[in-house]
Amino acid sequence: MALLLRTMARQGVSLSRPHYSVFYRQAAPMGTTAKEEMNKFWSKNAKLSRPMSPHLTIYKWSVPMMMSITFRGTGVGLSGAISAFALAALVLPESYPHYLDLIHSLSVGPYLLGLAKFALVLPASFHTYNGIRHLCWDLGKGFRIPEVYRTGYTVIGLSVITSIAVAFFL
Repeated sequence: MALLLRTMARQGVSLSRPHYSVFYRQAAPMGTTAKEEMNKFWSKNAKLSRPMSPHLTIYKWSVPMMMSITFRGTGVGLSGAISAFALAALVLPESYPHYLDLIHSLSVGPYLLGLAKFALVLPASFHTYNGIRHLCWDLGKGFRIPEVYRTGYTVIGLSVITSIAVAFFL
């Protein structure tokens, strides 16, 4: 407010008869418009073959990055599968043992059945082991880069071993 009154006093403007042109006299004309600047920016990026940022091609892929993406994906996938199974249990007319007998009557070979079980168990075991890894991080353990990589490889190895054991031996 003080700046406004000082500016008005310097220009000889009274409060009873304001002249708003005082404030516009000091405005500098713009050399270019925002649209021109935007077009110049996009044409330069197109000429240099730059991707729009942020883009997946500008990042260096690493184990922690892939573990994070996969952890989120398995979480979404598992919660979607549980929701779909619950909805199917509510909507389908028969009970669970009927559909289990239907699957057994398909006479699927043991290798295909083991592969299907492996595909079902792998996301669950990965999400479980990586969740334990995140709980360790919540305790403040394992934040050094070598430990992050080591625990990442451990989670992958344990997930595969557990999935093979559950799918082919149970």
